[in-house]
Amino acid sequence: MQVTGDQFIDALKTIGAGLAMIGVIGPGIGIGLIVQGALTAIGRNPDASGQIITNMILGIAFAEAVAIYALVVSLIILFVL
Repeated sequence: MQVTGDQFIDALKTIGAGLAMIGVIGPGIGIGLIVQGALTAIGRNPDASGQIITNMILGIAFAEAVAIYALVVSLIILFVL
């Protein structure tokens, strides 16, 4: 079976897009740690739960933004380059 240049480039694009998605691992772990810390804080001080939840949601949004950037880079590699 002969592999043409276009097939080889498509294979490399797919591998590159998969490697770009490794950037999603960090935010996934980060979100888990944020929620763990928030639940621990709420368990220790239930009266401050409103402020803790607000800060938790803000932290999750920032962490999720990094995952979205990794997804965008992966899609650019697949469909634009």
